[in-house]
Amino acid sequence: MPLKRTGLYLGLVLVSLLAFAAALTSGSAEIGAAEVLATLLGDGSSSNHTVVLELRLPRALTAFAVGGLLAVAGVLMQVLLRNPLAEPYILGTSGGAAVAALLAITSGAGVLLVDAAAFAGAMAANLLVFTIAQGSGSWTPARLLLTGVVLAAGFSAATTLLLSLSPDQHLRGMLFWLMGDLSFSREPGRLLVLLAIITASTTLAARHLNILSRGELEASILGLRVASFRLVIFAVTALATAVSVTAVGVIGFVGLVVPHLVRLIAGSDHRVVIPMSVICGGTLLLIADTLARSALPPRQLPVGALTAAIGVPVFLYLMSRSARRE
Repeated sequence: MPLKRTGLYLGLVLVSLLAFAAALTSGSAEIGAAEVLATLLGDGSSSNHTVVLELRLPRALTAFAVGGLLAVAGVLMQVLLRNPLAEPYILGTSGGAAVAALLAITSGAGVLLVDAAAFAGAMAANLLVFTIAQGSGSWTPARLLLTGVVLAAGFSAATTLLLSLSPDQHLRGMLFWLMGDLSFSREPGRLLVLLAIITASTTLAARHLNILSRGELEASILGLRVASFRLVIFAVTALATAVSVTAVGVIGFVGLVVPHLVRLIAGSDHRVVIPMSVICGGTLLLIADTLARSALPPRQLPVGALTAAIGVPVFLYLMSRSARRE
């Protein structure tokens, strides 16, 4: 591994560790770094144990896992559609999840039923997009993209209608779900396992992703089964996005811009892009969530707005540097 790339990995890991430290020490309850460390080692007080191990740590791990899933889903979607503006929600996944979740919230369902409805809605939206785009023959990236954009617009209209017709007591919960909310993050284990599996498998398949990103014709000439591989990419992206939306609601920006940030920094080889995108996406959402719950305690800010507020200036700075260098 080149020395520069090793330095990038070490720098990203260091930033991630610092972000975790900030997440565990920040909040309405003041707990110092020494107390957090003692709690993690099993020597803290019962109150610190509750705050750190039952509230902050699961939330921090969930934020990192969801950020990583959205980032890798963005990488795969941009390869699948061969479009730099593609992102995980472009095929209507978030719209389908939002409509189903808002219907569940309106009916007074509990958290588990809302999560189940969101996951079912997300997967149903993906299946609908793929079925329509498939038609009677093979689907193309352009047809898939157009179908997803149109259905996403329809889901957006349905979401607006639900918000306008919903009782006032449900509106705040609906809006926070639509803007991303990690308040109920208690079980990050399944998210971390899914993130590890998808990261490992896509990194192993990075050579095929590199080939496919050059074009279908060249990929076919080199022996890649394009139709089957695209279907696998679609399935993995749909699963990662659906699970992310189910866990924390809709959080934009991460899956769109993080892959571009990584490509600006480290190049376009997916053996590097995928793991670095996972680290950057997880760290970005972790920092945004920490700021969302600690900037104006006890009030919580929308996480999605903060991911954009953090990422946009960084992205513009890197773009300006890249333009000057060229």
